[in-house]
This record gives sequence, C-alpha cells and structure tokens, in this order.
Amino acid sequence: MTIKKSNAAKKVIDVYSWPTPNGHKVHIMLEECGYRLGRDWIAHPIDIGAGDQFTPDFLKISPNNKIPALVDPYGPDGKPISIFESGAILLYLASKTGKFLPKTIRGKYDVLQWLMFQMGGLGPMLGQNHHFRLYAPEKIEYAINRYTNEAKRLYGVLDTQLKDNPYIAGKTYSIADIAIYPWTRNWKNQGIEINDYPNFKRWFEMIGKRPAVQRGCEVLTALRKPLHDDKAREQLFGSTQYQRRK
Repeated sequence: MTIKKSNAAKKVIDVYSWPTPNGHKVHIMLEECGYRLGRDWIAHPIDIGAGDQFTPDFLKISPNNKIPALVDPYGPDGKPISIFESGAILLYLASKTGKFLPKTIRGKYDVLQWLMFQMGGLGPMLGQNHHFRLYAPEKIEYAINRYTNEAKRLYGVLDTQLKDNPYIAGKTYSIADIAIYPWTRNWKNQGIEINDYPNFKRWFEMIGKRPAVQRGCEVLTALRKPLHDDKAREQLFGSTQYQRRK
C-alpha cells in the first residue's frame, strides 16, 4: 500500500483512518472545528483488517501502527506536520483552531483530566470488553466478567460526573466529549443497560444529535466489513500485531 497525499498547495489535511472509535474521534473533531470532508480534509482509508497499518509508508507517520494519523501541510511553523495518537490529534486541532479546549488553566485541566480518563481507561477497557465479548475465539467467562464489570464501573463514573454537569468536563462541550462519545456508541455490545445510567443517557442522546457528530461517525463506514475473515483476525489479533519492526 502506498500512502496517498493531497495537493499540498491546497492546504488540505490528510487523515489516515478507519471507522473505529479512535478514528471517529478525529473525524468528529474536524467537522466540529468547521473543516468539511472533501473540501478541507481527506479521509484516506487504512484497512486494519487487511494489514494496511503495517506498511512502511504508514509506519512513517504512525510508528505504533495504529490509526488514526494526521498530516497537516500547514503546521504551526507553516511547514507540514504529522501526528499520530487520537488524543494528540484532538489537542493539536484544539490548539490550531482555538476550539473545544478552555483558555483558562483551570478550565483546560478540567477537560484534560477527562481526556486522559478516556485515553488511559475508558478506551482500553472497553476495547478489551469488545474483544472478549465479541471477537475472542473462545469465550472465557473470567475475562468477560472482568471487563464487563469494569465497563459498568466506568459508565457509573460518567453517570456521576454528568449528574450536575451538562457535558463531561462541566458546562461546555469539549474534546473530552468528542473523545468519549464514539467509545460509548456500542454500549449494547458492552453489556450495558443504558437506562441504568440516566445522566449518561441524557448526555449520549444530546451529543448524538449534533450534526458534526453525525457526519463524523459516517466517515468511511461504507468500507467496514463484518469481522468473519481469518486473515483479518490475524491482522488485528494475531502474531502480526507483535512483530518488531525496524
């Protein structure tokens, strides 16, 4: 696979991605910031079931072989910049546009702590939940119970936080909301009963009505296929994932 690039003279942002929660975080952020798909940014599919994430061209911009990665031809110093890790991309776009991250030090850390909650807890734990509930070749009761219970605990944390706050980090919509929402879209598959978390449910339904969120969650979805192929399972979960790359 050869990484495609847009015409740098047009200053279009290239996003190398796939329709996963981490991919959708960046798709949503771009749309929320006023960038429009096909005009201001291009979504280049990195088919993680086909192994596109392991190609040398992609590893140059995402050395951890994970999507998404972003290349902005007009970076902070007027020169191209490439960024991997979805949380870092959200922070970059927030800094570039001045949107969805408070300017005050207190407000900024109110948001950043919840962004870290998603990056270090919610995302990894729900990812393990998905794996053992949906994708593992054998059903391991201990693993399913462990990660389902942790999912319930994390949804409880969100529900408590949202009891007195309209948004995750307080009164204002932020990158914390953008980071968390895509990971909670599959609450049914995570063993969650949404009615047990009424504050979360209110937030979830409100965020889901935002036009930019709806647009972002549609990006590349037409390319996604059910994970029934043994080769795709190997690319995602097998030994290919653990090879050392130089």
